[in-house]
Amino acid sequence: MRFCSLGSGSSGNATLLEVTAVRATTRLLIDCGLPYKQLEERLSRRGLSLSDVDAVFVTHEHSDHIGCARQLALQAHLPILMSRGTYAAIGSPDLAGQVQFAVDGEPIQIKDLCIHPFTVAHDAKEPLQLTVTDGDKRFGLLTDLGHVTPYAMQQMHNLHALVLEFNHDEAMLQASKYPSFLKQRIAGNYGHLSNAQAANLLQAISHKDLQHVVAAHLSEQNNHPDLVVSAIASCKLGFHFEVCLADAETGFDWLTV
Repeated sequence: MRFCSLGSGSSGNATLLEVTAVRATTRLLIDCGLPYKQLEERLSRRGLSLSDVDAVFVTHEHSDHIGCARQLALQAHLPILMSRGTYAAIGSPDLAGQVQFAVDGEPIQIKDLCIHPFTVAHDAKEPLQLTVTDGDKRFGLLTDLGHVTPYAMQQMHNLHALVLEFNHDEAMLQASKYPSFLKQRIAGNYGHLSNAQAANLLQAISHKDLQHVVAAHLSEQNNHPDLVVSAIASCKLGFHFEVCLADAETGFDWLTV
């Protein structure tokens, strides 16, 4: 199993997960929050095209996540997995039969990958995050949530790789020029995870088999990579794993589990 990002942040999110079995390779694109042509270009940088993708999982309807989903269904003929709430939030468009509804707690099999969607606390219609397994390794993605519920934390145990939101530093956010309503939204229970919240989760779920932790969805205005690294380092973990920070424009390169 390996995974990479084509971009991570408020300007657009797209994570690619790949597993190669004896006879076939399965690729899942998680979110497609980029313009269609830009997504094609960024896939090309990884040596791939849209025809190499088996399905797209959309976590929620915000533009930096759903992006070009409709074009991917209509032009690239890719299956689009999303919740019924997300589909309703975008106006229930005609996706040429390519939409497949994801439901909290109900696994979805895409070739050699099994997706496990779960509900999170975010200000969207029916947001889902997910873990994915090939039967051997287990990958988790957790971004775009205002707080970590006990249910969400339960889903994050026994992972081999994790992409985790470190959106903002609390002090930087409060000192920013953002209007009060936006600060409240971001820091609220249905906004985004702070460095401290993410570090607390990481401390709770770390274990000896966790190999990679990617800090993702960093705010360009209200965070700094050094603060994220410091927050992770402050955790009393007792385990070793590789730490990577996702970039808004370039994401991060392939990591192998």
